Amino acid sequence: MSALLTLSLTLLQALRRHQRTLLKTASYYCVHITVAIGVAYAVTGDILVAMTLSLLEPTVQMLFFFVHEKLWEPKKPEHFALDQQGFKA
Repeated sequence: MSALLTLSLTLLQALRRHQRTLLKTASYYCVHITVAIGVAYAVTGDILVAMTLSLLEPTVQMLFFFVHEKLWEPKKPEHFALDQQGFKA
């Protein structure tokens, strides 16, 4: 069996196994965008600006979430090891 076919089958199995969670996530995303568009439109009065802000915000938030997660990752002890002069080893 080719690697691509194996990967495809694995992906399909994962999608089936997590179907409810994926649908719930998509549903929440739609609710979030709809509310964000409504709020942004109420503030700006411009539907194009409201839609742009509402689609831009989750994208920026996703990037910051990634950075946030990296900052919270436990560091390995060797990251803190200092040599005798107090410099990082």
